[in-house]
Amino acid sequence: MIIAVDGPAASGKGTIARALAGHYGLPHLDTGLLYRAVAFTVRRLELDPTREADAVAACDFDDLTLADPALRDDDVGQLASIVSAHPLVRASLLQRQRRFANQQGGAVLDGRDIGTVIAPDADAKLFVKATPQIRARRRHTELQSRGDTTSFDRVLADIRVRDARDSGRDAAPLIMASDAALLDTTFLSIEESIRRATVLVDAALAAKAKTAE
Repeated sequence: MIIAVDGPAASGKGTIARALAGHYGLPHLDTGLLYRAVAFTVRRLELDPTREADAVAACDFDDLTLADPALRDDDVGQLASIVSAHPLVRASLLQRQRRFANQQGGAVLDGRDIGTVIAPDADAKLFVKATPQIRARRRHTELQSRGDTTSFDRVLADIRVRDARDSGRDAAPLIMASDAALLDTTFLSIEESIRRATVLVDAALAAKAKTAE
């Protein structure tokens, strides 16, 4: 069973995907961490994130990099949005994501192109969204908890820039799959979002089972 969870930055997709993985007993992959690892490597090697060749060179990172807490830094997130727009970077990481998705028993993956590119035949697909203001508030609160003093206005501006870049890129843009269920978390608590996500996934699995009869 493969569950695809897509959506823009700070929409809640990661929290929801982790909860779904626990609920259904499946492994989980935050695919955004792969791009953050590329961005982190670009920064560490002092490469240019806007040059596709430099970004591709950073794709050969050690898996241990994925556990580095520095990947969660906001500046790494900004660089990740830049390197992820390069088609060759996405191609380089494609098979790694597909292998994870197609492992025995299935998996839960969250990102921006899971239901459209990585696992288009996923058994259940969710597209999680929220208003830019709400997402910026969540990200700002998260940053504050880590001692980051970035202002709310800066976070909101960065969210809008990332949305435009992710949706406007030529390679695997952020779009909702035609067969995905929409989950708007703007006015939902974390618990409510997870409950609603579980209901939507259960409905998708039931519909798939009925079709297979």
